[in-house]
Formats: sequence, C-alpha cells, structure tokens
Amino acid sequence: MKAKFQNRLASNRCDLGEIAPLGTPFVLIVDPASHCNFKCRFCPTGDLELIKTTGRYQGPMAFDMFTKIIDDLQEFTEPVRVLRLYKEREPLMNKRFAEMVRYARGSDKIDRIDTTTNGVLLTPKTSEKVIEAGINQINISVNGVSNEHFADLVRTKVNFGKYIENIRYLYSIRGSCEIYVKAIKEKLSEDEQKRFLDIFGDIADRVFFEHLFPNWPGFEDDIIPKECSVGLYGEMSWRDRFAHIFFTARPLYTAYFRTRKSEGLITRKLSVTESRRASQFRGTSRVRKVIVFVLKSRNVA
Repeated sequence: MKAKFQNRLASNRCDLGEIAPLGTPFVLIVDPASHCNFKCRFCPTGDLELIKTTGRYQGPMAFDMFTKIIDDLQEFTEPVRVLRLYKEREPLMNKRFAEMVRYARGSDKIDRIDTTTNGVLLTPKTSEKVIEAGINQINISVNGVSNEHFADLVRTKVNFGKYIENIRYLYSIRGSCEIYVKAIKEKLSEDEQKRFLDIFGDIADRVFFEHLFPNWPGFEDDIIPKECSVGLYGEMSWRDRFAHIFFTARPLYTAYFRTRKSEGLITRKLSVTESRRASQFRGTSRVRKVIVFVLKSRNVA
C-alpha cells in the first residue's frame, strides 16, 4: 500500500489555549452548496423533511457572495491557514466550484485550500478543473465498498467500479494536491476494511477509518452510536467532546433566537433535557457553562 494510514489532521496543530486570542482565524469554513446528491442515513442533510423544518436555503452559494467573503479577508493582518470549502453538504453541487478555488487561490490571505466530497461528481473533467485551479487537499468520503453498500448507506445508486476509476484518475493528475480517502469504520466488517485498503491504498496519499457519533439532537439512525465511546479519529479526546458541544448548541441557539425574536430576550439555565444531552461528557457542570456561554456570546441567552 502506497498511502499512509493517517487521519486528515494537520501535523503542525498547536494549543490554542497558549496563543488565543487570535488576530486572524486559522481556518475559514465556507459551504459552496447547501444541498447534497446523497441521502446519507447518518447525516441530517439526508432527511429532507427535517431540513425543510429548518427553513434553510437549499442550493449553491452565489459566486458574488463567495468573492466578497474572500475579498473581505484583506481586513486581517495575516493569511488564514486553511480555507475549507466544505461544511455539511456536497461542495461539487456548485457548478462554479473550480472557479471558487481559482479565485481564492489568487488571494494573498489564504495559505491552503481544501475540501471534502463524497467523490461521485469527481468526473475526469471536473477533477482536471479543480486540480488546475490550485486546490491543496481533497478529502473523499467513501461510503461503502460495493454498489449495495452505497445503496444502503447513502440511499443513492452509485456505479462503484466507475467511482473507483474516477478517483484513480484524480490521483494520477493530482500534482502537489494531497488526496485523502476515508471510510466509516462502524459500517465495515474486517474483510470489508481490508477490501477498502486494497482498493484505495494505492490511489490516495492517506487513508483512514473515521467514526460516527451523534451530532444533531433528535436525529437518529441505527448505525449512529447512542453513546460516544470514541471520537471521529479514534480515542475520545476533549477536542472531540468540545466539538460535539458546539454541534449540540446549534439547535439550542435556533430555539433561543426564535423565542427572543417573538417575545424578547430570555435568560435561563439549561433545561433538564438539555442537561441530559450534555451529561454524556465528563465534567457535566463545565459542559453546561460552555453551552450557556455559547448562547450568551450570541446575545440569545
């Protein structure tokens, strides 16, 4: 196997506690599209009825909005370390994705550009455009090792043979761009994990098995663990717990905001239900304070 078995985290990470506050953020996350071509069982985006209840816009980001975001980075004194063109949806659903990469690459306020994709839209033509535009890293989420696997997990028909060939082609033209391919460990048997490594170990720079954990209160599936015994990359760390807290706080923020908008500002402690959601972490009282702080910092608690 040519690829390293290593997670996607950068090797030069530092302790923010020693250097905060920052004059310039390390990472800027921009979602090129707010919709997806998959209906993954483990992702709220795949639950179309749930997404409708949020009132979120479903579609590509306007290109002029993106260019304004990039232009506004000139307000910072230093470049951001990473522009991450992905958050929750499928970035390649935006037909101007390669143009976004090229525009951002022209900014002196961005060091690196990466994205995460399910890879289905990485046709040879698209791969050529994105690589030529100057992207530094492409993370590919492989949701199975067969047509049947994909159909079960993402509820979408995928030609797995063609999918592999497209990734192989991307790898062959990658230049200095790093290709990271990962799969969900909970959904693969030991034999399937070996098959994954056999297939993608020679057409990626890094491969890894990531883990599922609940990150949207009220959204459940039998493949999502009920309790967090491991983090995204393995052993549960405080970073994993802290990231999970912010996912948990987001729906609470929405609820507070709606209440504030209709009835005025309300200040209160976490409810019993909210506290129970936080109790799976160590130091529950600390977690309560963090969630309350997140809400207060947005003037909604």
